[in-house]
Amino acid sequence: MSQPRIGLALAGGGPLGAIYEVGALCALEEAVDGLDFTACDGYIGVSAGGFIAAGLANGMTPRQLCAAFIENTAEAPDRFDPAELLQPAWAEFGQRLSLLPRLLRDAAREVLLEGRSRLSAIERLGRVLPTGLLSSERFGEALTRVFAVPGRTNDFRELGHRLVLVATDLDTGEAVPFGTDGWDHVPISEAVQASAALPGLFPPVEIDGRHYVDGALKKTLHASVLLDRGLDLLICLNPLVPYASDRLSHRERRSRHAKKLASKLGRAAGRALQPRIHRLGRRPAAGAVADLPLADPLAAGAGPARLRAQPPADRHRAVRARPAGRRVLPRQHLQLQPAPPPRRARLPVDT
Repeated sequence: MSQPRIGLALAGGGPLGAIYEVGALCALEEAVDGLDFTACDGYIGVSAGGFIAAGLANGMTPRQLCAAFIENTAEAPDRFDPAELLQPAWAEFGQRLSLLPRLLRDAAREVLLEGRSRLSAIERLGRVLPTGLLSSERFGEALTRVFAVPGRTNDFRELGHRLVLVATDLDTGEAVPFGTDGWDHVPISEAVQASAALPGLFPPVEIDGRHYVDGALKKTLHASVLLDRGLDLLICLNPLVPYASDRLSHRERRSRHAKKLASKLGRAAGRALQPRIHRLGRRPAAGAVADLPLADPLAAGAGPARLRAQPPADRHRAVRARPAGRRVLPRQHLQLQPAPPPRRARLPVDT
């Protein structure tokens, strides 16, 4: 019986995402007998996942990656130093500052001689801002040393397994799969740099006259690149889980319900009750007695109103509301209704 063809797809997520993926790979290898992530038929990595995928394709086990990237117990050159990702982009700063004299001269000419607005001159000066704050050059050099160890390679074409690292072309916005035909001449270390160049944090990486940034700008996984190779199983690790932002808390649902009830009273009564309507959206604990400030509908021209209290023992007893008064009443049995004329409106409180 032939062995199943297994592929591995690793998404981005920054340093924390890489730590998550390394831990998940270690756990999977320990839990599944015969699973070897250094012997997969194909790898695809995006952003931080590209660094992990490149190491696995070069024969580095998940435990070795853990020692190098998380525990920092590996020997040089495998040991990863986080300071390599925190180097200021001095070259980018110097290149941008060198443009300042020419940009100032052009801006002054446009305002003084051509009569253009100052806003357009300020927009021209925006070109002096750096495209990234940190440099990835030290990180790329460290990867080059890691892949120079005997038994490893920095060339896609010399790997024993297919490795694809996805970056985004800054000019066209298209996803570029480094490692596939036509893109396999790029060094692996440079492809990892390009795939992890988060805009605003790292400057774009220039390869063959084009500029590339983080591959996660298009998709977080790009698993379809490996699915087209006819794999039997594709294992995907994605630290970037979706967030359900449409869920409302209990308090928010009660508040919305109370506002809907206020809208049914009409504009005048709604304006009078709006400052305190959120209080009706809060349910007190069982048996609690709430101090409910009474609104003054008369001030808003809503007509006379009365507050009717209906305790369980006497549901027909009514307590008349006073405009400047405060009463301590069980909230569970409160109903506020304008008395006719001209119309009758009810505000039932949900129990």
